[in-house]
Amino acid sequence: MHFIDQPDVLAPFVEGNRSRAFGAGLDPFAYERVTGALRSLYDWPAAFRAVGGRLVEDAERYAAEGRTVSAGEALRGAARWLHVSTLLPHPDAAAMADAARAADRAMGRALALTEPSAERVEGASFAGWLRRPAAAGPAPVVVVVPGLDSAKEEFHAVAEALLARGVAVCAIDGPGQGVMAAALAPRADFQRVVGEVLDALAGRPGVDVSRAGVLGLSLGGYYASVSAAYEPRLRAAVAVSGPYRLDWEGLPLFVTDTLTRRCGGVREAREFARRVDLTDTAPRIGCPLLVVEGGTDDIPGVTGGTALAAAAPDAALLSVPHGDHLLGNCRPEWLPRTADWLTARLAPAA
Repeated sequence: MHFIDQPDVLAPFVEGNRSRAFGAGLDPFAYERVTGALRSLYDWPAAFRAVGGRLVEDAERYAAEGRTVSAGEALRGAARWLHVSTLLPHPDAAAMADAARAADRAMGRALALTEPSAERVEGASFAGWLRRPAAAGPAPVVVVVPGLDSAKEEFHAVAEALLARGVAVCAIDGPGQGVMAAALAPRADFQRVVGEVLDALAGRPGVDVSRAGVLGLSLGGYYASVSAAYEPRLRAAVAVSGPYRLDWEGLPLFVTDTLTRRCGGVREAREFARRVDLTDTAPRIGCPLLVVEGGTDDIPGVTGGTALAAAAPDAALLSVPHGDHLLGNCRPEWLPRTADWLTARLAPAA
């Protein structure tokens, strides 16, 4: 049985993604209206895409009237809704890919209107947006890495927190994520992707790649950790709700189904899950590492970040007892501290 075909799966999925959707910036009242009208998870993608489409139409009307700020805000909203439409292992892979591309276009149009200094950055294994802080001069840069079913359009609040502290942000989709999901399967050696990103950022004006960090969320926390172990240019790393190890046999159906679809088959998914294991890698992490964990984030088959914090040589653990996965229900209790921690470690040497 596939995840989406389970009986009585709709209500738990809506509940389980509520704080994540709010953390991504969706209006909570609109989320309740949209999800309250669903009769099946098969209807989820179209319902969320419809909201995104209406916001794109709003943006076009605002732009025609010369209301640039409103157009940009509507397009950012559209990117969020279009991305959230892809958050489940839906059998219509073509529709999921179309929605990811639409989210990417909406975010690009929003940045063109509101942040003309933003740049598209692409390589063989990633696509992303480089955003610079308002302050003049070369800024440190953080690569923001999403998770298994996520994309660069999700973590607006993380990017804004870093930009406000004078840090440039390159939010990316890597293999298996966002606009890259249709072309490339997830890869466990993500340090190669981050290395490609840093190569692409080197020499760009206003960015100091010698002061680079990485922040990963959910499976992106694993990606950030393995990158910190093997990419020597990173000066600091953050893993938010990231796994230390995966056990395929214990994983929930949502995770195994999503991995199977994104990896291209059960055998490939099992092999990928087997490789998501930081037991031998954590001791190699040579830069400071902050592990952010929610106390209620207990996913079967997933060994959480507490083990990572204990195994890495220079690691700190920030745990919020009532925090859920991605800590969308308690953002003020971890995001400012996390952004401050990264900013301090990427500051120029005294």
